[in-house]
Amino acid sequence: MNLARAACRLPIRGCRVGHAVALAVATVAVATVAGAGQGRAELRAPPAPATVAAIPSAGAASAPGDVEPRSGFAAWLAAFRSDQLRDGAPPAALDAVLNGLTYSPRVVELDRAQPDGGPAADFAAYRDRHVEPVLIARGRRMQAEIADQLGADELATGIPRSVVLAIWGMESSFGVVTGTFDVPRSLATLAFDGRRREMFTRELAATVSIVASGRVGRDRLTGSWAGAMGQPQFLPSTYLAYARDADGDGHPDIWTSRSDVALSIATKLAAAGWRRGGRWGLEVAVPPDLARDRIRDLVAPTTCPRVYAKHSRWLTIGEWRALGLTAREWPGTRCWPRWSSPTARADRHT
Repeated sequence: MNLARAACRLPIRGCRVGHAVALAVATVAVATVAGAGQGRAELRAPPAPATVAAIPSAGAASAPGDVEPRSGFAAWLAAFRSDQLRDGAPPAALDAVLNGLTYSPRVVELDRAQPDGGPAADFAAYRDRHVEPVLIARGRRMQAEIADQLGADELATGIPRSVVLAIWGMESSFGVVTGTFDVPRSLATLAFDGRRREMFTRELAATVSIVASGRVGRDRLTGSWAGAMGQPQFLPSTYLAYARDADGDGHPDIWTSRSDVALSIATKLAAAGWRRGGRWGLEVAVPPDLARDRIRDLVAPTTCPRVYAKHSRWLTIGEWRALGLTAREWPGTRCWPRWSSPTARADRHT
């Protein structure tokens, strides 16, 4: 996802994910207060351990009450395995990932309990709840402890260290909270459940590729209930594309290697289209009488529909200004970009 583009759209009804991204503005305190000297920036991207709690392997007995027989799950796994074999996946990797997997009602419960939105929340209150002193303190320590690594990554990728630290802090509180769910089990359950079958089937296939590549052992595939892994909370396909080995041990380790985590986050952002010296977006004040129905995006989203259904359509800077939006100037910066003529595109930074 191109974060610069995302900042040029407006949530229609308030978006939890959008708020998480915007927290980069607040979380930059983690890096900037630490003396990094960077400008305000942010990412989410998004969304997050120094140590990861181990969980039983896929074939081990599950906790009482966590598993209930689900008709068709075993048949779905068998069909997935057949498809993977046809596509050339190694049988040994398939055995390692799939053997003993069971359906998880808890994962489905969590998936269906995600908020659908509602009236826009007060961002200041949301920020204050999530960007706490303890998080800022962790960010300061991380900035001091791996300053050389962050500096090298910034030179190589163009991503400000403040942004890397902001994402890292919001995704996992710098590795404190990464999740102890078995990722293949979660992904298989969500794919079988069917609400986002194509996406989670693709991610389950990516876990097979990870194991087949030898980059990570099966027992390391732990993360959130939705399959996000490690300190930056990468999905398996994101890990395959952007995880990097910064410490030279031959394995991109986003679970315990701080160097690998930092470079992986920066690599992902650079690939998403971050421009050196650019800003993540503009903070604006929205008039209370804005007719939000008039700016609703009429194109149905094809990915993350619960998120993007709340976003406006793309408008030019001039069109936003005509609707009464005013830019809030940050210290040391100009308000609207110099290129904000009436016809300038709002996505010009992409």
